[in-house]
Amino acid sequence: MRRLSGTKWQEAVKDLEQLTMAVLVIRKEEEGPKHPPEDIGVVIKGVKVVNELTSVASACAILLCLIYALDLSYPKTLHFTFEVFQKILVQLDQHKMSPKVQSLCCKLSKKSKRSKKNHCVYLF
Repeated sequence: MRRLSGTKWQEAVKDLEQLTMAVLVIRKEEEGPKHPPEDIGVVIKGVKVVNELTSVASACAILLCLIYALDLSYPKTLHFTFEVFQKILVQLDQHKMSPKVQSLCCKLSKKSKRSKKNHCVYLF
């Protein structure tokens, strides 16, 4: 997570120009995470693609959809994060997991089986 100095889209996107992909949450300077954000959006290659979203979860889902629709590669620094999101949480192309993600999936599966309650495993 990165805190930006600006509270307006134009200022924030200017700071994000170096990032390949980002979910952007804009809050007023004096407000913290308990307050609703001023705006939530998605930036790809330094360009505001969508904003005024209802939640960070919907921004993540839209970002994944855009990556798929535009046939973009995951940023190298976030490759495994996106792979976990895609293959474990969204359950797309599960048969093509990298060894690291497959190992994590097995560990999560074992932990959920040890629990007496029958529930799903969520990562946030």
